[in-house]
Amino acid sequence: MGNRQLTQEEINRLEKQGCRAEDWGKITVKPDFNSANIRNVSFAGEVAIGNCRGVQEVKPGCFKNNGLYDCYVRNCTIADNVYIANVNNLINYTIEEDVIIENVSDLIVTGETSFGNGTELEILNEGGGRILPIYDRLTAQIAYMIVVYKHDANLQEALKKLISDYVAERKARCGIISRGVRIYNSNIIRNVKIGKKATISGALLLEDGTIAGSEVDPVYVGEGVIAKHFIIQTGARVESSAMLDKCFIGQGTRLGKQFSAENSAFFANCEGFHGEAVSVFAGPYTVTHHKSNFLIAGMFSFFNAGSGTNQSNHMYKLGPLHQGVLDRGSKTGSDSYLVWPARIGIFSVVIGKHFTHLDTSELPFSYLIESEGKSFLKPAMNLFTSGTRRDIIKWQARDRRKDNDRLDLINFDFFSPYIVEKAMRAIEVLRGLDESAQPDQEFIKYQGAYIRKAALKVAIQNYELVPKIFYGNLILRKVGSVDNLAWDKVKNIFVGESDNSAENWEDLSGMFATRAEIDRISSDLQENRLNSIADLECALREIHQKYEEKAWQFGLNLLFKRFETDALTSEQVCLLLNEWQESVVHFNDLVLKDAEKEFAQCSRIGYGIDGDTTVRDLDFTAVRGTFVDNKFVIELKNESERAIKEAKRICAALRK
Repeated sequence: MGNRQLTQEEINRLEKQGCRAEDWGKITVKPDFNSANIRNVSFAGEVAIGNCRGVQEVKPGCFKNNGLYDCYVRNCTIADNVYIANVNNLINYTIEEDVIIENVSDLIVTGETSFGNGTELEILNEGGGRILPIYDRLTAQIAYMIVVYKHDANLQEALKKLISDYVAERKARCGIISRGVRIYNSNIIRNVKIGKKATISGALLLEDGTIAGSEVDPVYVGEGVIAKHFIIQTGARVESSAMLDKCFIGQGTRLGKQFSAENSAFFANCEGFHGEAVSVFAGPYTVTHHKSNFLIAGMFSFFNAGSGTNQSNHMYKLGPLHQGVLDRGSKTGSDSYLVWPARIGIFSVVIGKHFTHLDTSELPFSYLIESEGKSFLKPAMNLFTSGTRRDIIKWQARDRRKDNDRLDLINFDFFSPYIVEKAMRAIEVLRGLDESAQPDQEFIKYQGAYIRKAALKVAIQNYELVPKIFYGNLILRKVGSVDNLAWDKVKNIFVGESDNSAENWEDLSGMFATRAEIDRISSDLQENRLNSIADLECALREIHQKYEEKAWQFGLNLLFKRFETDALTSEQVCLLLNEWQESVVHFNDLVLKDAEKEFAQCSRIGYGIDGDTTVRDLDFTAVRGTFVDNKFVIELKNESERAIKEAKRICAALRK
């Protein structure tokens, strides 16, 4: 039902209620409009108003009549079931149903704007060489392709065009405050598009941005927030005086407690509190919680920054051109420091201050420790720590995204082809170092760090567990749930041809993909087979969904090479399963040995403060529990038992 003109009687009543208009003829209302709920409002330009009936629960237990009170409204369309009060300037907005706006200074659109879409971030390298244009559906994978593959000019041109076309579609002269939005006690909101169910409470300044909407996973922007040139995706919370300039905030991300960031992107499930970030590419699950932390010009994912974490890129003469990468799963200890450029391998731990340009990317799961000004590397040491194992479990459990449209494609598989290739390459590197070392040599220098020669063989043995566990996991996922398992039913699964396209894996900031798959995406973009952002999203999602298929082919490639065949026998499969269960048990035993340190005598210092050793132990047990009763410990032991049983069960069935 369309709007109508105001009657003279309604105009007279509105004027008696303190309302004014530049031209009452430009004010239209719903047929069942209730003029009683419009008070002390000044209208300018064209304004369309809903019925102003019903009530809203403005605050818990506080119900108020819908309508407009004490406002200046210009060129707005206001739907039914809306409560707007004490707004100094409400200009150029379409306001949908079930919206509450109370105590806001300015809520305005000043002209044509793209609402933060198209903002260019000087990311990873604040010198500007890796510009990332952001938009409201940006994913970690697309951002990775834009930022990392700068060497491919044709790909960059194709991506730039897709994003430019998308941004052009987002431009408008009128903003939208979508259904269910709540805006309270805020100062200036300028050129901001606000999505469904979002809440803004106490923000100081929001300018040139998009706040995404979701019925099931709305955005919250809280007190004291200052944000300019931004995108905030569904499920994110930005609060407690966070300060953002040219930032992208991904789904499920939390920023607050005076955290400040500029020219940075935070993808799914990141957390930033207290500290500072500049030109940071924060892939999924990047976490920094301390006031003393300063992340600059770096790329991270599944990363945890210890207190006092810092990097430096000040050793330059032609401008701030350095950058650094801490690959998936890395951590830094308290007061850690790295001088850029540097690259740290997956699931590594950085302890101390390092003043050389390190590259440990080919030696994953390492400890990088500083001693007397030198960097010492302990390869594979972090593979068996309880912290690493706990991280693997917690990430998937802590995926906060409730939106069914999960934009970032995240693969949580630990023993993946990507990690297997890293481990196998590490074995090659360490063997080469061992062979080239002198018999009496104590340390070997590698990529800026020192490795103790005596540790090489043990590290190689540890890395060799990775493919063994990978093979067994694959076989279990493939045949473990087959009913009435017998070799005749599954033998064709282990027959085939090697396929090189299933090798050379990359981690696109959370998603595993082969180089061949990435090259195909690049080719399709450049040859106009992918013509929109939606097409690109679908192509990447298809790769993500085919992960298991590609991982299986990758495993077959390695096994065909190992056994020099193109068809595995049941005996060979059983050999692999036996190796798997032995490796799982050994792996878990080492993790348990590390976990047991948490219950050692030295861990009990400070417990039972006013008592003797008996009281100390009782106090420790009351707070921390016991090793044997620990949930993590019990699960690992059960996993080892299940591995033994599964290997026996499947092999017995295959040998029938």
